[in-house]
Amino acid sequence: MIDPSLLTPDTQLYLRPIWFAESPVGLDGQTARMGGGLIWFQGYEVTARTGEIVQRSRVAVADFNDWCAYLVEPLAIRARMLAANISAIRPPLALGQRMIRFDMPQVMGILNMTPDSFSDGGKHIDDPVAAADAGFTMMEKGAAIIDVGGESTRPGAARLWEGDEIKRVVPVIERLAASGTPISIDTRKAAVMEAALAAGAGLVNDVSALLHDPRAMEVVAAAGCPVVLMHASAVGDNPHDNPVYHDVVTDVFDWLEKRVVACEAAGIARDKIIVDPGIGFGKSLADNLAIMNRLALYQGLGVPLLLGVSRKRMIGALSNEAPAGARLGGSLTLALRGIDAGAQMVRVHDVPETVQMAHVWRGLRDAALVTG
Repeated sequence: MIDPSLLTPDTQLYLRPIWFAESPVGLDGQTARMGGGLIWFQGYEVTARTGEIVQRSRVAVADFNDWCAYLVEPLAIRARMLAANISAIRPPLALGQRMIRFDMPQVMGILNMTPDSFSDGGKHIDDPVAAADAGFTMMEKGAAIIDVGGESTRPGAARLWEGDEIKRVVPVIERLAASGTPISIDTRKAAVMEAALAAGAGLVNDVSALLHDPRAMEVVAAAGCPVVLMHASAVGDNPHDNPVYHDVVTDVFDWLEKRVVACEAAGIARDKIIVDPGIGFGKSLADNLAIMNRLALYQGLGVPLLLGVSRKRMIGALSNEAPAGARLGGSLTLALRGIDAGAQMVRVHDVPETVQMAHVWRGLRDAALVTG
């Protein structure tokens, strides 16, 4: 339980949806809906951070307003805002002629134009035709968007000159865009963002949350395009520097919340912002597991949540050091865990399998609504 005597106006509050319900039928006034999607829940885990003191408690949705009445006003306002953010409808994302809806889980397909990515490096390097064909195949198999990257961000990867990165990604983006394929550009560099957007990309996916390049924020704001803000422990050349976290789940939340505010202040509309907690970037196995187990807390940011766990190192660490190409089972397990926590999009290498999993998940949710 949370000790009210330890709460101050400076206490930071966080809410995580808990006690999930298959259906709201028969539970009038006892459930809340997550993000306008297909997930209902009956309670919140409340985390209160006051300096070095972290307390947790649980409150039922039905009792939430009465519980807020006992808080000092700044904390009551914060609690109500977080609850509203959790339930707020995530509007669809317009990319070219297509609308990507967030009332059901979506799949982002990974297309690396790199020789040294940890999983599929070299597969499509110097062959934009084959790369575009791979992107078309992922779309045919159910991907909502193709994420094209030209620079590896794996641990120890060499820094790439922006001109070389542009040469890698622009030809394949042009081919994909000519067919109306929704495309995101996975880059930290403003010049690459500009070239990719001019070639037909519609979204920027930046592992540094627009901090690595001082021009990145300006480029995205001027383009008016959507952006993925990913948490990484460092924004220099190595995004895997491992810091010391006080509480990794809430530390990442605070960092992402500040980045959302900064982007809005720079002129980027809130409905064009997506967040990613950055699994595997500057985080230990224990950190990654903590984030996955409390992932629904990030719904309190009030924007779509992207989860990238495909073939990540943590899967190998939990499965007898399985190599990257043999991590499908773990990738699907983590993606499903993310979808169950409300993640609106998962970024994956294995598109057909993930799409099938998401379709079955959707079928189960739909059936629960019909049968109650």
